[in-house]
Amino acid sequence: MLQTMNSLPIFDGLFLKAAAGADVFTYFAQSNAAGKFVIFILILCSILAWTVMIGKALELARLRQNNTRFQALLSEETHILGLDPSKPIKGRGPYLRMTREALGAFFRYGGHQIDRDSHRASLRMGHVENALQRALAEQVLRYESKMVMLASIVTGAPFLGLLGTVWGVMDAFGGMAGAGTASLQSLAPGVSGALLTTVAGLLVAIPSVFGYNYLLQTTKIAVMELENFASMLADRIELEAQAASEDEYA
Repeated sequence: MLQTMNSLPIFDGLFLKAAAGADVFTYFAQSNAAGKFVIFILILCSILAWTVMIGKALELARLRQNNTRFQALLSEETHILGLDPSKPIKGRGPYLRMTREALGAFFRYGGHQIDRDSHRASLRMGHVENALQRALAEQVLRYESKMVMLASIVTGAPFLGLLGTVWGVMDAFGGMAGAGTASLQSLAPGVSGALLTTVAGLLVAIPSVFGYNYLLQTTKIAVMELENFASMLADRIELEAQAASEDEYA
């Protein structure tokens, strides 16, 4: 039965048309100037999106590795207040910058003297917490950099593809009306070329939306870890300063 169907001329013709129609380059050649321009823009958007996604994923992994290493080094320090922010400190990454800012604010307000007065100690810790908040905001901006660009590609690529399709279909119908003929053979090439822009827009947007969601979730986790580290650092500085004040008073 299958052999009989395949031997029929109609099925042979449909198979040949499908095989010929599967050529993307043919569709591109049948596109109008606007469609080709849109596809060119979408190719640039795809290259940009993949560059941002790969680069951002590597950057987030590197920052997290640096933070893990510095947190391990910091846990080995018995006295954080013994670190001098004006001198090199082992490690790198956002955690190191936040630690420098916190220690710098602590020593700027009262020097290396330990405050016995609770009010002055509270004001001092207020400066430390404000410094940590500023450092945290700077690091959050760093973590979220280039995410707006990727979100714009995710949102704009399907609309660019739709624009190319509508423009191409409009030109196809306009050309058919100008020629005075209404046949499928004269309409199909223009429509197939126009639909290629929609396919291109989806091919850009689909992987970009998965990459964007992954990077967004990873960034949220990293920001939460930054907030937890800032809270832990402020608590540790306050406890060490309080302990030093009690030892000095005793």
